Amino acid sequence: MKIVILDGFTSNPGDLNWDKMEALGDLTVYEYTPNQTADIVDRLQDCEIALTNKTVITAEVMEACPGLQYIGVLATGYNVVDMAAAATHGITVTNVPGYSTQAVAQQAFALLLDICSHAAHHSKEVHNGRWSRGRDFCFWDYPLIELDHKTAGIIGFGQTGKAIGRVAKAFGMRVITNGSHETPEGKAIGEYVSREQLLKESDVIFLACPLNEQTKDLVCKETIAQMKDGVILINTSRGGTIVEKDLAEALHSGKVYGAGVDVVSVEPAKPDNPLLACENCVITPHIAWAAKEARGRLIDIASGNVKCFLEGKAQNVVH
Repeated sequence: MKIVILDGFTSNPGDLNWDKMEALGDLTVYEYTPNQTADIVDRLQDCEIALTNKTVITAEVMEACPGLQYIGVLATGYNVVDMAAAATHGITVTNVPGYSTQAVAQQAFALLLDICSHAAHHSKEVHNGRWSRGRDFCFWDYPLIELDHKTAGIIGFGQTGKAIGRVAKAFGMRVITNGSHETPEGKAIGEYVSREQLLKESDVIFLACPLNEQTKDLVCKETIAQMKDGVILINTSRGGTIVEKDLAEALHSGKVYGAGVDVVSVEPAKPDNPLLACENCVITPHIAWAAKEARGRLIDIASGNVKCFLEGKAQNVVH
């Protein structure tokens, strides 16, 4: 079968390979495909298997590509595919769960530690000669925050939320969560509480939840008002979970001491995104998932998904 990868550069900018996928069929890899129906249809016109990370496959695309049998999303989230249209056309859709769990947890704490310790800022000042010129044996420009005995509230307690919880416990933090499904594994990591209690008691709030009707605009003026003064917010989930204007106001006022976000509502970030004007907001460009090891797992699992589909036993199918 003909296999087309619409936007391969993000997953593999050249430091990995597509050998396992190439062994499964006639493979064509495009670095990038614009989100224009005509361009996407042109590239998928004669293929049976399409893979995409962020290029959107709409009902119009599926209608124009009758030979399409399978769409593999090179990510965990699959909102880039019109699922209703896929069902109508009998197209199998798969995703790649769990490949970046540890990488995302690591990035969540990279953001938090930057807010708490400001290592990059102080290193820059040292390299600029400030320490060498100093009178004292040390200096610091921001309060330095110790995490031990602080409370970490984790909204979303799936694989990633639990991984964040384990790291938080290693730092000596109390872990609470309002995950919807209590499990013995989860109880061993943290305490299940109400959303209201989590907002009220957390020193650090981690967003590790999917974006859906229940979590859209979760962090807003009303919920921020329920949080502790000086709370720290970390978001490695989806930008749409935050009303960015409301968070920016809270950062400027000091209600929220600092925020670390790897995602924003519109990506790439627009120049007028209000968080860009907040000095106490650390922003990384949606890279929590992108460690080389994680991307290698992504490609391996995606290749396994295609192999299983070809063998008639599809795995990681989303509905």
